Amino acid sequence: MTGVLDPREGWTADRCPMAHALNVVRNRSAFLVLREAFYGATRFEEFADRTRLSEPVTAARLRELTDEGLLEREPYREPGQRTRRAYRLTEKGSDLLPVFVALMQWGDKWVLPGDAGVEIRHAGCEAPVAAELRCEHGHAVGRDELELARR
Repeated sequence: MTGVLDPREGWTADRCPMAHALNVVRNRSAFLVLREAFYGATRFEEFADRTRLSEPVTAARLRELTDEGLLEREPYREPGQRTRRAYRLTEKGSDLLPVFVALMQWGDKWVLPGDAGVEIRHAGCEAPVAAELRCEHGHAVGRDELELARR
């Protein structure tokens, strides 16, 4: 990546979108809950069981992610049971999917090479899916082709 942003030119790190995004999805347990939402979990018990988080931690993460607008609550009721809440990804939450795919891709390469046990595939052709940087004109962009610039 090329380009230098000098704070003396008026740019400060407090306007960094990455830092603010990490304030929204700030910990491992939030990422795990969101992972399960991407995998199709909707009910509290599914989130707690699949993430192996305690019930209080699961409840706290679901509340925080709902408060941040990444998940929304939806009432459901099983016959003979009380009304409960299901959780669904919002558009804001769904827009994090490329981040999760990129993190999975990185982890499969560097942390658990070939041993992840799961991969994301294109339903239309069964080919594995990968995260890739592209400019708004559709060109694939490599790291050495990126430039840091002020808006």
